[in-house]
Amino acid sequence: MSNSFKHICVIGLGYIGLPTAATFAAHGVKVTGVDVNQHAVDMINQGKVHIVEPDLDALVRDVVAQDKLSAQLTPIEADAYIVAVPTPFKDDYQPDLKYIEAAAKALAPFLKQGNLVILESTSPVEATEQMSAWLSEARPDLTFPQTMGEQADILVAHCPERVLPGKVLQELISNDRIIGGMTPRCSKAASTLYRIFVKGACIETNARTAEMCKLTENSFRDVNIAFANELSMICDKLDINVWELVSLANRHPRVNILQPGPGVGGHCIAVDPWFIVAKTPEQARLIRTAREVNDAKPEWVIDQVKIKIADFLQAHPDKTIRDVTIACYGLAFKPDIDDLRESPALEITKRLAEQGLNVLAIEPNIENLPHNIPQNIRLISVDERDSADIHLILVDHKQFKELNYDARLVIDTKGLQ
Repeated sequence: MSNSFKHICVIGLGYIGLPTAATFAAHGVKVTGVDVNQHAVDMINQGKVHIVEPDLDALVRDVVAQDKLSAQLTPIEADAYIVAVPTPFKDDYQPDLKYIEAAAKALAPFLKQGNLVILESTSPVEATEQMSAWLSEARPDLTFPQTMGEQADILVAHCPERVLPGKVLQELISNDRIIGGMTPRCSKAASTLYRIFVKGACIETNARTAEMCKLTENSFRDVNIAFANELSMICDKLDINVWELVSLANRHPRVNILQPGPGVGGHCIAVDPWFIVAKTPEQARLIRTAREVNDAKPEWVIDQVKIKIADFLQAHPDKTIRDVTIACYGLAFKPDIDDLRESPALEITKRLAEQGLNVLAIEPNIENLPHNIPQNIRLISVDERDSADIHLILVDHKQFKELNYDARLVIDTKGLQ
């Protein structure tokens, strides 16, 4: 059956779509990538990448040179379509499926009998069925699984990504894949497609279970992080070193407490639990509380900074808050990557700048600050940090672990001291 997938169209060429497209291309499949971002399309067609991911630049360069991967602004006829677009939420934490809807309506005109459409975007439960409904509306001449079941002209499935930024290319191949078709035939077809490169197991289930599986994985992690973050706030109140406490508690053979931090970031853990809460608000009480604990942690960090500033100004009565310079160590949402999405470190840094402080941002993984950032934030190297009055450690990048810090001037949210 794998021979039927000669040409794949991947819609959305971001942190998941582009590595997926390039990996299929490296395994001999012709891939057309689609993105609304003209800059990304142009870069890819030149064999370059617009995101930072180890080894991705070399892979894209090779498959573009071999004419296995090309990019354009609109879809094209293909044997299978993979939708890997963002799924943010609205201001009230309700899922926003506008990008999935746009992708479905863009690819619908090109569908033909026997095509497979896979939603890879992390999505709330029933999003795959909603995508199939949008496709059906656009193509009443074709049949879809929600009405025709196993006899449908078009096969539809959900296959969530579960890769780690910084290790995407390895994990795409080695990790198990959960493959949820709207019917068993849909699951089987999607499983055949992914087996072109996946070395891990391809485990078939239904679409709703596959959607819920990804949300469950990230909610499980969020709840455990919330426990650690809440513990750090309790320990601060009781004058206990939380890092020592966690280390001691983890000597119990069945206890494995995570390390606290300044909050939770990234495009998954900070977002996905809300998809469960939105769907089942009365049942998802623990999941909601964990989200609220983690969302509140940046505010707590800012309060710690305010206390440190007050101490500093008391020791320097000739200075005002506008004379205080604070160095923020790290802007990414996790160590040793350039990804700033949903980053609590970035949010804290911006909030401090908005309060009139002189803010020095130390982020060795980026060359330029984002455009929507206050003017009084300046990107500096580690070597320039000595001009700061207060040092706030927000991310445990490897470069920061080797530094010496003056404990009187440091707020350490990552236990590096």
